[in-house]
Amino acid sequence: MAEKKIIATTSLAGCFGCHMSILDIDERLLDLIEIVEFNKSPINDIKKFTRKCDIGLIEGGCCNSENVHVLKLFRENCRILVALGECAIMGGLPAMRNGIPLKECIEEAYLNGITVHSNTQKIVPNDPELPILLDRVYPCSDIVKIDYSIPGCPPHADLIWATLYSLITGKESDIPYEVFKYD
Repeated sequence: MAEKKIIATTSLAGCFGCHMSILDIDERLLDLIEIVEFNKSPINDIKKFTRKCDIGLIEGGCCNSENVHVLKLFRENCRILVALGECAIMGGLPAMRNGIPLKECIEEAYLNGITVHSNTQKIVPNDPELPILLDRVYPCSDIVKIDYSIPGCPPHADLIWATLYSLITGKESDIPYEVFKYD
């Protein structure tokens, strides 16, 4: 048997829907674990890279300094980097804030929004341990080189499977149009 490929996954500024689509591969997950080993991933709860990886799957865009740090770590540790879903490819729904100044976003979230009635002291979080918000939400390709993109919100499980299988085995994949999902 050939050596297993090593895969890492992470979620940045997104909703975790792309990871749910990975799980929607269903019984093919059993086939997948026969040919891959997950390294750093919420799928197996490994928090740090323990070795270089063949493939990194990135869900979500970059909205803060921690997202940028994690994305750069993935680029350093993964031979192939795949942007998974619209947030990673174009910023997705989190990028809706890009047309609003950051100061206004923070004021709405912590001071003026209808859900902040309990913040009577008008406190805006500013602990040095918190990631610094970026001026906008950036797609992953604005920060690092991305080798492949899997579109969709979230991508269809069949598209993820076909792409992963092709990358793992080196066999060309015929991906039918129907597996591209935009709903």
